[in-house]
Amino acid sequence: MSVSLHLKRSIRASTSLAALLIALPAAAQTAPAAPQEGESAEDIVVTGFRASLNEALIQKREETAAIDSIVAEDIGKFPDSNLAESMQRIPGVALSRGDGGEGRNISVRGLGAQFTRVRINGMEGVSQVSGTDIRGGVASGRSFDFVTFPTEIFSSLAVRKTTSADVEEGSLGATVDLRAPKPFDSKKDFNFSATARGIYNDIAKQVDPRLSALVSKQFADSFGILGSIAYSRRHIDEYAYSAVDLVPTYAFGQAQPAGTPNAGVVFPFCTPVGYVYNGAPTTSPVPGFTNSGNSVGADANNCSTNNPRTGTAAAYDYIMSRTGVSGRPGGGVFLPRLPRPVKSSQEQERLAGTLTVQWKPSDNTDISIDGLYSRFKVDRIDTYFDARSFGRAASNQGQPMTSVREIEVDENGSLVYGLFDGVDLRSEMQDEAFTSEFRQANFNLDHRFSDSFRMFGLAGISESRLDVDRLQVAIDSNDTRNFSIDFRDNPDIPAIGYGIDPTNPASFLYGPPVSNGAQRGQLSNFIRRNTIVSKTFELNGEWEADQGFTVQLGGQYRTNEYTARERQLQTNTPLALPAGVTIADFAFVTEGVGNNLNGQLQDFVSIDPDKFRNAVGLDSYGYCNLECAKGAYGGVKETYKSGYLMVKFNTADVLPFALRGDAGVRYVRTELETYGAIPAAAPAGSPFPSRYIVSEVDRSYEDWLPSLNLALDVTSDLVARFSAARVMSRPAYGQLIPSGSANINIQTASITNPFLDPIRANTLDASLEWYFAPGSLISIAYFYKDIETFIQSTRDLVPFRDLGLPLSLLENTGTGVTPDNLFTVTRNNNTPGGPLSGIEVNAQVPFRFLPGFLSNFGVLANFTRVRSTINYIISPTLSTTASLTGLSPETASGTLYYEDAKFSIRSTVNYRSSFLTSVPGGGSVDADSLSNSSSIFVDASASYNLTDNIKLIAEASNITNETNRLTADSVRQDPLYTAYFGRTFALAVNFTF
Repeated sequence: MSVSLHLKRSIRASTSLAALLIALPAAAQTAPAAPQEGESAEDIVVTGFRASLNEALIQKREETAAIDSIVAEDIGKFPDSNLAESMQRIPGVALSRGDGGEGRNISVRGLGAQFTRVRINGMEGVSQVSGTDIRGGVASGRSFDFVTFPTEIFSSLAVRKTTSADVEEGSLGATVDLRAPKPFDSKKDFNFSATARGIYNDIAKQVDPRLSALVSKQFADSFGILGSIAYSRRHIDEYAYSAVDLVPTYAFGQAQPAGTPNAGVVFPFCTPVGYVYNGAPTTSPVPGFTNSGNSVGADANNCSTNNPRTGTAAAYDYIMSRTGVSGRPGGGVFLPRLPRPVKSSQEQERLAGTLTVQWKPSDNTDISIDGLYSRFKVDRIDTYFDARSFGRAASNQGQPMTSVREIEVDENGSLVYGLFDGVDLRSEMQDEAFTSEFRQANFNLDHRFSDSFRMFGLAGISESRLDVDRLQVAIDSNDTRNFSIDFRDNPDIPAIGYGIDPTNPASFLYGPPVSNGAQRGQLSNFIRRNTIVSKTFELNGEWEADQGFTVQLGGQYRTNEYTARERQLQTNTPLALPAGVTIADFAFVTEGVGNNLNGQLQDFVSIDPDKFRNAVGLDSYGYCNLECAKGAYGGVKETYKSGYLMVKFNTADVLPFALRGDAGVRYVRTELETYGAIPAAAPAGSPFPSRYIVSEVDRSYEDWLPSLNLALDVTSDLVARFSAARVMSRPAYGQLIPSGSANINIQTASITNPFLDPIRANTLDASLEWYFAPGSLISIAYFYKDIETFIQSTRDLVPFRDLGLPLSLLENTGTGVTPDNLFTVTRNNNTPGGPLSGIEVNAQVPFRFLPGFLSNFGVLANFTRVRSTINYIISPTLSTTASLTGLSPETASGTLYYEDAKFSIRSTVNYRSSFLTSVPGGGSVDADSLSNSSSIFVDASASYNLTDNIKLIAEASNITNETNRLTADSVRQDPLYTAYFGRTFALAVNFTF
């Protein structure tokens, strides 16, 4: 597309800075006005990136709601290679990056991906992926992963920050509209565009292809067809240090039994020979301690069988002398639970396409059928090398079987250096293949019956399907000596010494546990399918009752049906290797660890998944689901019945001032049918000790959602906006499936909650926008959200009989637990929310007022500051106040660009301040929170037009080699995860006809 701008040349070329400063205000005042009759004006044809910015600004100004857009430079030419990365330029939008540093999802004005709703060609869409646990695991929510869709199949995206009554409910943060191109979007009757890219990453060190093409044809000015296709393949290598959790030393210690010296005192690690505490001899583990009925071999000289006590009294006294906030011995020493290097390698393949048929028999009728398909296929292998003893109890051959020879911590109790004996090491491999498919078809009708009456609507269906096959295998090297972990040279990534050759398969074991309970590896495998099917029927009517006054009403019927099915191996206990098979037969060495993690960590032996499957005959293993209480089984069907009434008005032709806006109310009734699996005792004769039975819950709720949007044209170039609305966001599907489980021995339970209510909020938004020159904007906005309800994972003490689990689970357990015993229950609950407020500042300034080639420069810049206060429920008697998880208090983006008829270049810098990912730290972490550290990403792209039809393109992302870093505890800021994914470069050629 091209945009013709009439710019009154009131600024003359000048090289004087003073002259420019004088001329700029004058240009700001006179440039917005169109040339008056009799005045000379110069017609400036703007194309490319600048045209894309101008068109987006025109759309923003014409809207009554707060909407920001990114539009294609031309048909088939989206300005960025990733949809989420495009949105970084929009004020208030913060990007979360996934594997390989590619943009995965967004938060808007501090509200995360779960609060952002995405529509594709007018229909709600959900894309699902699977990731490592630190990146969310297998998707079970409503968030949208932009990584599954290439940009080439879309022509525009719009981020709607305030809502109107005609917009479907479900968003607390924003509604993002993705639009695929249509044949009549272009004035030309034939269009063809194709782009070929080669992509190179400096860690993966190989060139990957990315190809796309679009063809569009109009026939007889009334019928058109458009098709697009995009294909890419990418290899990603990512290296990281991970602690998984941080644990205080008392968490897995062993208490001295009654009747012994220091009875009840918790002793971390294995005490040195003849250790004395409080004037009394103390031995931990206690001689005679058993694990699952097996003697671990602890005595006065050994921590366990063939594992002598080598710790020093000085190191042990130092640990015991430190007291944390809990007042427990050793509470002030915090250790990484599973300190380990991580390498993730994956092959991504992405295929997507659109097909649109459009019929416009007259100016009053527009009929189209849109089809869209996307397939995102990933084969990923993750390898880890763990030190497991710090995060395990004595019952699992853990921390109390480890001797401490040397230790150093900082003023907050975080480990700086330690030297240990009796450490269990594990090499883990996770092999995962997943395919995310999305398909959608919708019929669109828009017909104007008269100058005052119009009807429009759509009917469509979409399906999002995720198939996952994940195999996890581990091999162990137990009771190793001379294990060291050292943060003294690098606070983010420790130097780790293992005391063995980690690349030698002979150092490791695989098979069933030995007689004292020590593990010799691990095995698990699941096969899962998640499916979301959405159906939508919508019809709207619009009647212009009077000049500048329009009444709009409509109704919508939608269904979303989510199903989850997962089968697991019947046993996770490793079986003995077949005769003649050794670990060396299915092992390889994970390489590049030292080179890519600052030389701090070492390469290590890993399991080849294909060789392992063949070596152990994994295909012959049994899988099960309901019959043996393994895997996932459940579903949610939601039916939405909604209607709205809205009035739109514009006083420009009837009053001295131009006030535009809309006001209305939307009603929606949500009906839920949910089912899930809960464990129960297996019937007599069953080969399994337990099974699943299916639980069903049906319910419904209603919402009335009023909204108001006002836009006042204060002057010809100054627009003031005000919006108010009531909004809601529904819980994740996985949270609504009625399911649960219980550990009878320790009296804990975890259950879901199908009775969760939506998160509801009242919102206000006000802004002032100054369009001081063509293609230019300076604006400031204030927003406020009163979040009335929130959803948190809470812990409560509940009698077993009230959990909704079968009482038969208590039978024949030998525990003496009765239905009246209290269980510590973890479940999702609605909790009080809190306020969220912030400001946005945005500027878009093309430097047309500068002389010569300098007039081809321009800048985009925005800054957002957000504050929130959420009351987090820690326990039935304890709560804390903190910011909303996923909210960065400050985000900023800046783009400097240059563009002329031949050449274009731009660079973008994006800043996101640190944000909470969990409150409290969760799991066994003794931390008030987990956080994602701040980040600054720098990207750049350039293009050169060889001819009118051929363009060369160069792109670079993450130029500064930024990392992704997570920490535990707001005070200690212990390193939890630090990942490197490298710089990515691309060269491309684009053909357009």
